[in-house]
Amino acid sequence: MIEVLKEGLLLVPSGNVFDHCGVLNPAVIIADGYTHVFYRAVGTTNHSTIGYCKLLGASDIVERHERPLLFPQFDYECQGMEDPRIVKIDDLYYLTYTAYDGVNASGALAVSTDLVHFEKKGQITPEFTYDEFILLAETKDKINSKYLRYNDTRDTVNVFGKKLFIWDKNVIFFPRRVNGKLVFLHRIRPDIQIVSIERLEDLTVEFWQHYFLHLDDHIVLAPKYDHEVSYLGGGCPPIATVQGWLMIYHGVHDTVNGYVYSACAAMLDLDEPQKEISRLPYPLFVPQSDWEMTGVVNNVCFPTGAIVIADRLFIYYGAADDKIAFASVSLSGLIQELMLYITK
Repeated sequence: MIEVLKEGLLLVPSGNVFDHCGVLNPAVIIADGYTHVFYRAVGTTNHSTIGYCKLLGASDIVERHERPLLFPQFDYECQGMEDPRIVKIDDLYYLTYTAYDGVNASGALAVSTDLVHFEKKGQITPEFTYDEFILLAETKDKINSKYLRYNDTRDTVNVFGKKLFIWDKNVIFFPRRVNGKLVFLHRIRPDIQIVSIERLEDLTVEFWQHYFLHLDDHIVLAPKYDHEVSYLGGGCPPIATVQGWLMIYHGVHDTVNGYVYSACAAMLDLDEPQKEISRLPYPLFVPQSDWEMTGVVNNVCFPTGAIVIADRLFIYYGAADDKIAFASVSLSGLIQELMLYITK
């Protein structure tokens, strides 16, 4: 087994109202000699915004804003902006996040050229009811029954009159075009799906209808091992290596003490990232420390950001849904370990 070093806590809630109740699930990227951290901040009203801090290296905090960098402005995100991820493609930074309106959760996008000013592009995942989704997805054969378990609300509207859609979260772009196309991961539980498009404008209702008609072709990872048996979700943006795209994701196991969220690792094909090359048969790391096992949500290690310094991969994660921690592992060692488990 590969050795992972738990480096400890990076950020905890501050005395500021906007992140007083929790800091978690950060997007992380290196630019201009600094490590930039965009984190989910939970305020006293239980609404989430995006906070910001700047690091020198992996952990030395040189700046932390006292106010949110990004905050809800539109109906689709009126109850919160959650769990950001960030990459740079060509000359543009893509920051994705989960937009929550109090009922529905969807993938949304904001872009920037300077990591200071962001332009919101709105929701990029579809608004389909479960019935609309399943009508298309099961035209060829029945799909995993867990799609029913996690997505079927039975009702089409909630008590406030809002229409209920399947939750589509964990939108994560690959940090470069693949065969000239924009590629991103997303997650309708229990699997991780993948999308490839020429441009954002391609994400029309018609596109998603055709996509769901061929859903089985777009599932990149499905639960396989005990530690991820309940469902999977995207984690950090994929990292390009000679052997393939290194993917750090989260796996969830339902236990007698509730769900346990672990950090996991897999490798995808560089030119055809919908193909899995290998996957660790054990979690990369699991909740073990008090600050991972006890919090707003117990037993959570939720990886969302990663950087590479020399041969060290630093993984940043939400710990028990109210703190930010980080761990590190040898990048070459992790790749070597993954190559022991090549998918047959």
